[in-house]
Amino acid sequence: MSGFLLPLVVGILECRSAKFHMPELPEVETVVRGLRQSVLGQVVKSVEIRAAHLAEDNPKGVFDNLAGWKIIEIRRRGKNILIDLDGKWTLWVHLKMTGHLYYLPSCTPPDKHDHLIIDFKDNSRHLRFNDYRKFGRVRLFKSDEIMVQEGLIELGPEPLELSRDDFVTLLQASHRMIKPALLDQTFIAGLGNIYSDEALFEAGIHPRRLTDTLSRVKLEKLHGAIWRLLKKAIRLMGTSVDSFAGVNGRPGGFQKYLKVYGRENTPCTVCGSKIRHEKIGSRTAHYCPRCQRG
Repeated sequence: MSGFLLPLVVGILECRSAKFHMPELPEVETVVRGLRQSVLGQVVKSVEIRAAHLAEDNPKGVFDNLAGWKIIEIRRRGKNILIDLDGKWTLWVHLKMTGHLYYLPSCTPPDKHDHLIIDFKDNSRHLRFNDYRKFGRVRLFKSDEIMVQEGLIELGPEPLELSRDDFVTLLQASHRMIKPALLDQTFIAGLGNIYSDEALFEAGIHPRRLTDTLSRVKLEKLHGAIWRLLKKAIRLMGTSVDSFAGVNGRPGGFQKYLKVYGRENTPCTVCGSKIRHEKIGSRTAHYCPRCQRG
């Protein structure tokens, strides 16, 4: 089996029993960069829909409009992937928990969880959307209408584009627990459980602290932690704690650097206290009770 296909097959098999986690900003950015390297500039030959739920998400026959159009830009907004074609169409992909985009040789037999296949002209490879749990979404919109769609229009600022001063002002102007605030995509777009837990640990902030009770110094420290963690995770091609893999089928490498996420009941790397996890709202937070006092 080729070096490309082995991690891909392993990832698909592992997701049967894995603890599922939605890809966050670094994982989605990894996919976007992989798509830019593989399909940017390619001309669509055909699109095959292999799942009823994707067909139901789109007007009948709308994907027929893509034949002959070139992919001219691939971008990310929060956890969303936007693929622009020169025919003024934009393909909007959200991976949700177990969605993957794979760039594979066209001769590779389809997997039963391949829900969409895009073939390209003069190319022996094609793009597949694979999703074991069928939570992911692929929708097609006119490019001049895409950013006003529900799910995109209400997104908050990008954390890597938010200045330190604007970050402090945003947090101090709200009155809510810090962990749910960081997870709210209308507040800040792209963060999830992994990087919010890790950033709060780096900044020494308990996940239940109220945003307007945090000092400017603490918030500046949190802003720096978020920036550094996201940049490092992007450089390492994301975190693979379950089935995440890039377009090339390979897992990310940031999971080796996690200090609190998924490490409940293990010693803190700083003080030795046992890492705790608890529900805050509807989500689980991981933290050190000594380094992140309430």
